[in-house]
Amino acid sequence: MMQRLKIWAATLKREVMTLWFACRDPRTPWYARVMTVLIVAYALSPIDLIPDFIPVLGYLDELILLPVGIYLVLKLMPEEALADARTKARSWVESRKPKPRNWIAAAVIVLVWEAVLWAAFLLIWPGFFLD
Repeated sequence: MMQRLKIWAATLKREVMTLWFACRDPRTPWYARVMTVLIVAYALSPIDLIPDFIPVLGYLDELILLPVGIYLVLKLMPEEALADARTKARSWVESRKPKPRNWIAAAVIVLVWEAVLWAAFLLIWPGFFLD
């Protein structure tokens, strides 16, 4: 069981790198590129939308959202672009280069959490600014 999970995780990592290369390919249609940028930005972001320390929900994005998003985006890719991207991703993973980080996506996630906290604050103390 543990070996299958390791293989699944390695495959997922390689597929994220495949999408990273595929979104730069000029043969990729614009709609697939937009979806790919969103999925890859989130996957490579050093900050999760749902923090991992939250029980059950913390790993929801890694276990369900990312694989489903990757699967859907892979279906939108042209086969030729996908084959080239898979070759590049395989060589990237085999060379053991660290995965790139997307700090813009991290900043967006931080802004989303700040907005959620601000809205919660206003719900808890609605008259705070009226005094």
